[in-house]
Amino acid sequence: MVFSSVIFIFVYLPLFLALYYACPARYRSYFILIGSYCFYAWWRVDLSLLMLATTAFNYCAALAVHGARRPQRRKLFLVATVVGDLALLFYFKYFNFFADSSAYLFNQGEPYSWSLPHVILPIGISFYIFHNISYVVDVYRRDLEPSRTFVDYAAFIAFFPHQIAGPVLRFSDLAEQFYGREHNWTKFNYGAMRFLTGLAKKVLIADSIAPVADAAFSIPNPTMAESWLGAIAYTLQLYFDFSGYSSMAIGLGMMVGFHFIENFDAPYRSVNITDFWRRWHISLSNWLRDYLYIPLGGNRKGVGRTYFNLAATMVLGGLWHGANTTFLVWGAWHGFWLAVERYFNVSANAPFRISSWLFTMLLVVIGWVFFRAANMTEAMSMLAGMVGLNGFGLRSDYAWEFPNFGFLLMVVGVLTALGEPQLRRFFGLKTTKELVYVGVIDYPHVNPVLGVTATVLGLAAIVKLVADSDTPFLYFQF
Repeated sequence: MVFSSVIFIFVYLPLFLALYYACPARYRSYFILIGSYCFYAWWRVDLSLLMLATTAFNYCAALAVHGARRPQRRKLFLVATVVGDLALLFYFKYFNFFADSSAYLFNQGEPYSWSLPHVILPIGISFYIFHNISYVVDVYRRDLEPSRTFVDYAAFIAFFPHQIAGPVLRFSDLAEQFYGREHNWTKFNYGAMRFLTGLAKKVLIADSIAPVADAAFSIPNPTMAESWLGAIAYTLQLYFDFSGYSSMAIGLGMMVGFHFIENFDAPYRSVNITDFWRRWHISLSNWLRDYLYIPLGGNRKGVGRTYFNLAATMVLGGLWHGANTTFLVWGAWHGFWLAVERYFNVSANAPFRISSWLFTMLLVVIGWVFFRAANMTEAMSMLAGMVGLNGFGLRSDYAWEFPNFGFLLMVVGVLTALGEPQLRRFFGLKTTKELVYVGVIDYPHVNPVLGVTATVLGLAAIVKLVADSDTPFLYFQF
């Protein structure tokens, strides 16, 4: 089940909200737990048991870490827990890659005479494993007391708004909210507005742009026009798909009283790569910083080690997205430019300049080519096309694959992505930085203009998704 589906919007969500508000306050964590497992089990009942098992394992591990008196014993419990979590993630996410590679080498490129069974990748496993790891590490660091009850912790891990594709949350972000939170119409209406606008971003913009990107990446030896159209289309598609999902998740959380951290802060307005990673997938960036970059030594062990830690963090971040050389190259690409900017002392808060922005967007778009390509051959073919090695114009044989409506929505997407701060001010909303770094205490009232706009866009998105047969989220594959 996905947020942009008829069954979710017309059956699951209304039923969940009605039963949630009918449920006595002291039992709402139980209801969230049950309702969220129903949401996950809609895909696979058996793999929902895997999520439950990992939740119980980490909950007990955190209690053991917290209760151990000797530092060596606490560290042993922590290491064993993290190794166990990562081993599980490695098995489900990378077993197929190594199995296929081994079978290919064994058969020396001939048709396989033997093969290993493929492992099904559980949806959302990367996210709930990261949630579990951060919980145990925070308890180990004494930054967090263990959850008061298993139900609250299990409800946090399974909570359906962030269950499948984030944001990457920490139990400390929601712990106090599980113990007590405010429900009011202002927060609910604001959450509904966020959900509808997120749905519109995903269905009206991302899904309409997708055919342009898909066409370009499927064409052999694309020309300059075809390559750039495809690369820019994917750059926009990925942003509106994932930021739309994040907005919907944040809105759903608000509708039941929870405040999630913001996950995007107008990333395509960035003036350098350091700035980009403070704006793009903020929850994952913060997670990698706090649980990987800093434990590796951060910038505390000399200049050379700092560069290594930056590169290693980004390469491992790329590997987290999937077992493919293209993800490793994407991570290394960003790690290299982060190291370059640190060497030249480039500030993430540098003033906006067109030249800096254009160069940053060039680097980002090139990175997304590797991220989107099925393999390195496809990526290099796209890059060759982008510099004109395969010709320049849009070839008539493939022109029909580039829908004019997709081009129109690309223009809308560019204007929206670059004008988000202005749009927020126009509708009287808090700035994204206030939402990200300060946190919302008093949710703004949804004024009539914003309410009508969100409702119209949401209804248009619902009409489109009813007409479309399939609207999967790109980030589910990770």
